Amino acid sequence: MTNRERFTRTFEFQPVDRLPVVEWAPWWDQTIKRWRTEGLPAELTAVVAIQDWFGLDRFQIRKLSAMRPEYGQLEKADRLIADLEGYRRLKDFLYPGTGQATAWLAEAADAQRNRDIVTGLILEGPFWFPRILFGIEAHLYAFYDHPEAMRLIIEDLADYHLRILEAARQTIRPELVLFSEDMSYNHGPMLSRKTFDEFISPYYRRIVPRLKEFGWPAVIDSDGQIGPLLEWFAPTGVDAFLPLEHQAGVDIVELRRRHPRHRFIGAFDKMVLNRGEAAVEAEFERLRPVMAGGGYVPGVDHQTPPGVSLAEYRDYLVRLAGWCRRAAG
Repeated sequence: MTNRERFTRTFEFQPVDRLPVVEWAPWWDQTIKRWRTEGLPAELTAVVAIQDWFGLDRFQIRKLSAMRPEYGQLEKADRLIADLEGYRRLKDFLYPGTGQATAWLAEAADAQRNRDIVTGLILEGPFWFPRILFGIEAHLYAFYDHPEAMRLIIEDLADYHLRILEAARQTIRPELVLFSEDMSYNHGPMLSRKTFDEFISPYYRRIVPRLKEFGWPAVIDSDGQIGPLLEWFAPTGVDAFLPLEHQAGVDIVELRRRHPRHRFIGAFDKMVLNRGEAAVEAEFERLRPVMAGGGYVPGVDHQTPPGVSLAEYRDYLVRLAGWCRRAAG
């Protein structure tokens, strides 16, 4: 079974020879810096090359940014816009043409086909993208202070993403499409259900049906306690989530009980990786019923921190591979 077949079948709750063994997010730069001193070859710089060295299944994430290349010429500040007029002035730096935005996809598609690499496209979601423009604090106020601007930004973003996904479909067939959102902190969502339904949900109600036509799973990437968001996203058709941070109180076993057909990636508590083999095995025991039930790709619940040694990480990977074989049996 190829990597791509295995990943797709796992996500579709179908039988596999083993679960995928992946690191869905590249490692922290400080983690790699430490591992260089512990035996990771210096000449390995590409993510896929490091994946191969570790014996991981190949996995690549490629971003379709809503920023034009000219955006890099802007003098960056905490906030790029303050209101609707500011957004209108900034639009010359946003939403690149389809050819400009997808020019690199042929190379990614070639790697996907010829090197058997599971591929995810990543888009800036309707919570994430306005935050880039307004700045973190002002963005949360903007739902109330500048609702017209927020609606226009999100509508323009949806229009752009529909165009760009249609163009991408001519070149590539990703295994998943991820939406950067980060709309939760460690105690729950950073906005109300009412605000979500008014501003965020309409975007996904436009995008997700199109993705379903393409056969591309829509995956929400949000840190923090995302448990309530699963209920909020359900009417939009989104049914896949990562990274499921245990430190923020996310309990994937409970989420699976409440949402038996949802799909998940991550959930392994990164904070136990340097606590010894008993702690690592206990964490796999916690995940065991979800691993056995399908629709779940196990992995570290976000990037492996630099407090984890190379030896500890390699031990985790050996155990992960073993559990992925047993879970499929």
